[in-house]
Amino acid sequence: MHVIITGANRGIGQALDESYRAAGHRVTGTSRAGGEFLKLDVTQPEDHAQMARSLDSTAVDLLICNAGVYLDKSESLADGYAPQLWADTMATNVTGVFQTIQNLLPNLQLSDAPKIAIISSQMASQERAPGGSYIYRASKAAALNLGRNLATDLKHIGIAVGIYHPGWVQTDMGGDTADITLDDSVPGLIQRFEELDLASTGCFRTWDGQTHPY
Repeated sequence: MHVIITGANRGIGQALDESYRAAGHRVTGTSRAGGEFLKLDVTQPEDHAQMARSLDSTAVDLLICNAGVYLDKSESLADGYAPQLWADTMATNVTGVFQTIQNLLPNLQLSDAPKIAIISSQMASQERAPGGSYIYRASKAAALNLGRNLATDLKHIGIAVGIYHPGWVQTDMGGDTADITLDDSVPGLIQRFEELDLASTGCFRTWDGQTHPY
């Protein structure tokens, strides 16, 4: 199986990259800096075009859209949430996801059973609205909506799309006080990706297999 993972240089993406490699799969990990990974800043159209050229005629069985930012952790409603934070977050967490999928559609169509996994968050849920983190919540809600609509449009060409909450994980983004570790989250996510098929396309699920409220 050929797996592409965006944002594979740290956190959940890195752990997914390592797990799939250890299981013997072919993995193409990406990062903004490149280095040992394929260079992909998901906000840059030329990077997407170069990635598509480098993968020309190469089948992709599983695309994991993991790259993301959380720029408004410490913002105040009184005087924070500057317009540029909105623009930068949406460029990565929403447009970046769409452009990654759009540019790799030809590669996905070369697979016998192609799948797309979008890493969203419980913070995408409109039913659970505890307040704060307005930009990040809005971006992840948009990624959820994007995934749901792509699932509809791509089903007829045999591509399944799932959207996932990885848990509140102890990473640089999640912090040391998060609920679970990468050793909890990543095996669960891998199992969820294995379960994904055309019958479940459009699902919004947690790392441990629960259907998440929209």
